[in-house]
Amino acid sequence: MAKKTKKANEAKEIVHAPARPQLITETIETNYMPYVMSVIVSRAIPEIDGLKPAHRKLLYTMYKMGLLSKDHPRVKSANIVGRTMQLNPHGDMAIYETMVRLTRANEALLHPFVDSKGSFGKQYSSNMKFAASRYTEAKLDPICQELFSGIDKDAVDMVDNYDGTQKEPVLLPTTFPNVLVTPNTGIAVGMASSICSFNLAEICDATIALLKNPKLSMDKLLDILKAPDFPGGGAIIYSREAMREVYETGSGSVPIRSRYNYDKNENCIEVTQIPYSTTIELIKKKIEDMMKEGKLREVTEVRDESDITGLKLTLDLRRGTDPDKLMTKLFKTTPLEDSFKCNFNILVNSSPRQMGVREILSEWIIFRMGCVRRELTFDLKKKNDKLHLLRALGQILLDIDKAIKIIRHTENEDDVIPNLMAGFSIDKIQAEYIAEIKLRNLNKQYILNRISEINGLQAEIAKIEEILGDELKLKVLIASQLSEIKKKYGQPRKTQLIHADDVEVYVEDTSPENYNVRIYMSREGYFKKITMQSLRGNDEQKLKENDEIVFEVETENISDLIIVTDKCQLYRAKTSDFECVKASSMGEYLPAKLGMDEGEKPVFMRVQTGYPEDESFIFIFENGKGVRVPVSNYETKGNRRKLINAYSSASPICGVFYDSEKSPVDIMLISDADRAIIIKSSLIPKKSTRTSGGVTLMTMKKGNRLVRALTDYDEKYSKLGGYRKLKLPASGQMLADEDLSALQMRID
Repeated sequence: MAKKTKKANEAKEIVHAPARPQLITETIETNYMPYVMSVIVSRAIPEIDGLKPAHRKLLYTMYKMGLLSKDHPRVKSANIVGRTMQLNPHGDMAIYETMVRLTRANEALLHPFVDSKGSFGKQYSSNMKFAASRYTEAKLDPICQELFSGIDKDAVDMVDNYDGTQKEPVLLPTTFPNVLVTPNTGIAVGMASSICSFNLAEICDATIALLKNPKLSMDKLLDILKAPDFPGGGAIIYSREAMREVYETGSGSVPIRSRYNYDKNENCIEVTQIPYSTTIELIKKKIEDMMKEGKLREVTEVRDESDITGLKLTLDLRRGTDPDKLMTKLFKTTPLEDSFKCNFNILVNSSPRQMGVREILSEWIIFRMGCVRRELTFDLKKKNDKLHLLRALGQILLDIDKAIKIIRHTENEDDVIPNLMAGFSIDKIQAEYIAEIKLRNLNKQYILNRISEINGLQAEIAKIEEILGDELKLKVLIASQLSEIKKKYGQPRKTQLIHADDVEVYVEDTSPENYNVRIYMSREGYFKKITMQSLRGNDEQKLKENDEIVFEVETENISDLIIVTDKCQLYRAKTSDFECVKASSMGEYLPAKLGMDEGEKPVFMRVQTGYPEDESFIFIFENGKGVRVPVSNYETKGNRRKLINAYSSASPICGVFYDSEKSPVDIMLISDADRAIIIKSSLIPKKSTRTSGGVTLMTMKKGNRLVRALTDYDEKYSKLGGYRKLKLPASGQMLADEDLSALQMRID
């Protein structure tokens, strides 16, 4: 009891923070906007060096670990991930996943940055997972020399890491436009980025052309930089106008289709390259779904045979299948052809901008010129400092003994530098340099060898100053670097170009596939289409309680159907309009499927094969009348699915039949007055008007009506037992009262 009281008192002491009214705009600005900017600037959108912060921090960590050295062995990925966390305060798995995508083994990049050993999964497979970081090894690929060139010469700004213990670069001084060579995607808040990759050699050529002519025309650019080049290969359906839109606006779509080989001996198609934007599992599932749905009968089996040699998706074909025609169909209906959505959104000076290709290259040139200027300025300072020291050394050469004497006769160590400065008229830096020279080097030969570098240094300084003072020469230097990079790392295009005019357009065959089926219609209006294979050993049909099958026939999947309803309307349909079901299914409800009116139900259905003059519909009405209407009256010029006023509405319908002059049918009419008559259909008059009320077939007394009209009465009522003992009258005659009573008992 005491414990409960104590808890209650503690609950009473809780003080809630007071609510303070605040404008929604103020809330967004103070609470949400910092997060938005952090995601945009520090996470999702790549910068002009082509890297996101996560990429940059990882690569810089590996660089500081010495993993760019040719002689350095690969190290465990777990070690790299752990060291990267000093710059990137995220979970180890997030960092490792970033590294996985940059590896050569993952095949996500045209020019991988990480030389890897072990299982790193594949970009084209969602099921092929990478191994844990403790099992894999990595180091930097040689191309990373171009990412870090000049980083130790003050080429870019360095800032503190998140805890202020280390320095890290704001950007990497990439010597080529990596932003358009490395594919990159990212989703920020309110914006996204999706950058496709281009061939390195073509990018270098395009950049050199732009350096030479800043007003390079778009046509010239399209001639040099033809189209994107994806790591997974494939084939781009090339349209110059569509590519121009992407190059000008930075937005658009690049259609890519898979590449394949046909093995005639094995009668199979081997898909070896797929679009960069999809996976082999997604393609395989779509093909399997189409096979299950019966939409791809040309393929008997699909297998993923990807292994250590690369991607391979194998499709076994049915005999007689045209492989090229089949692939045209699959390009249209599966991800074997896909599109890469371009959205060239890039951070420039920490501001997101959507730019076209030429604008991106121009911004990179500005960025690169800034890096090269800083490198040259750094080198210039180093060379000037060295020249300054060597000039002091030259002065000492004039009187080496004097320098030795000054140092030897100086009693206090602190006075050595001032005495040298006074003795040779040099500054403090020069004096310190002289004082640090070893005694063994204070000889004429050593000093002459050193001061011989002065002329070379002066020439180098003059050259650097000349480049720094002339923007054109600076551009020439950058162009020469790009030429070397192209020569060293350039490779042929992986993605083939197919002109849109040469692409065969798939025209879908809308005609349904033909096969044998059995169709059923129940009294309540349920319809079933069942394949003959499904019927084997299972003929029992599932129905609603008190429902029964009133129509069934074996036909084809391309048959035409006519359905007559109790509301004087006729509907046309095709067997192929209905899905195949099993006997255990209830089937499709015809009023809903055909869009019938409320309360309308089907009363008759048949497979219709044309509209011959000698065939007719027979309509029997509850008032005892009947009429025979030629089927040709229901033929229409257009493909009308619904026909109103199909028969007379003067009396409710009792039965609908179909007959031919060559084979008339016997019809039994039964009234609610315990009367019945059998009439041959040929005796019913034929009328040319669909809405004719017909003639009296059986006289009805006031208040009586027909309740049944049957043609298969012999089959139906023989099952009730004792029917064949009844004596059937001739056509047109009434049954005897006593026989009718016996029959009616069985009917009920």
